[in-house]
Amino acid sequence: MQHFKFYSKQDTLYLTRIRRYETKLGERVQVLNGHDQLEEKLRDSPATYVLFGIPEDIGVKANYGKGGADSAWLPFLSAFLNSQSNDFFTGEEVLLLGHFDFGDLQFVIENHAHSEEEKIEAYRHAVVQIDEEVENLTKTITAAGMIPIAIGGGHNNAYPLIKGAAKGLFKLGLIPLAQINAINLDAHTDFRPSEGRHSGNGFRYAEEDGYLQKYCVVGVHENYIQQNVWLDFVNNPFLDMITYEDIFLFDKRNFIQAVAHATGFTEDSYCGIELDLDAIEESLSSATTPSGLTPLHARQYISFAATDTKAAYLHICEGASQLSDGRKSETTGKLISYLVSDFIKSRPDSSS
Repeated sequence: MQHFKFYSKQDTLYLTRIRRYETKLGERVQVLNGHDQLEEKLRDSPATYVLFGIPEDIGVKANYGKGGADSAWLPFLSAFLNSQSNDFFTGEEVLLLGHFDFGDLQFVIENHAHSEEEKIEAYRHAVVQIDEEVENLTKTITAAGMIPIAIGGGHNNAYPLIKGAAKGLFKLGLIPLAQINAINLDAHTDFRPSEGRHSGNGFRYAEEDGYLQKYCVVGVHENYIQQNVWLDFVNNPFLDMITYEDIFLFDKRNFIQAVAHATGFTEDSYCGIELDLDAIEESLSSATTPSGLTPLHARQYISFAATDTKAAYLHICEGASQLSDGRKSETTGKLISYLVSDFIKSRPDSSS
């Protein structure tokens, strides 16, 4: 993992604003002392969850999207570490591992690719390298019996998370094949054709390569479902979707019923829990929507999914604090912090 930066206790305290008579999560989260023999050290850790960042927008740019998905990790981390440690959530169950830094890949592409098409091809080639490193880390964490919590970055990272978690759970003997399920709260299916890796086809690659068995996406917008993808979902019994319109315009199900359908559809195996912030109305992302879910819906989804699945991992992606076109948001990091803490507090093994 040549691009991974491990954190020390000093790193976490640097971002933590210490106050008398209070204890912050940054004072309680676990860190590793050194990173040699990583799987053994993870196995010996008292933590349940391993938190890490994938702050990159290479996969988004490979999908012709706006850059900026690399900007949410540090604002999230600052908000998360400065949350209160209390009886609801102590922080001791979390090991803060670090983050990937793929800046050198970005630099090479920006300075050596000339035409737009050359850049797209270079970005897609770089995503393959990102896949490999994210997969290896995810497999190591999962094989140690822990649950990865990955903060993106683009939705391209769903593929290596699914693949790595499936391999890790298989290595542990918890599943008969290296294959898991996934649910996704998203305005898009991210099931575009396998035309080269990017943020719009992670689930397609995972399914075609045999690591994704069942996949259900909730809240997808009918205006953004490609006809060929719609036919794939209609004709494949292992794929399912519930559209935003079915929930909020046509009242076929209410929101919680839709989420319950997704968790029921995938309940036969371990399940990756995915949330794309472009599903949330006016949440800053490459594909910000004027019509979408509320932050409360997102929190309800995470809480219900954490309670009602055998979670393989949590992945929150596509959020941005600043986009390449100059738009900014001061709240993206704090929203992601709420979602991560909701996931941990809602888990059946939570201490709360």
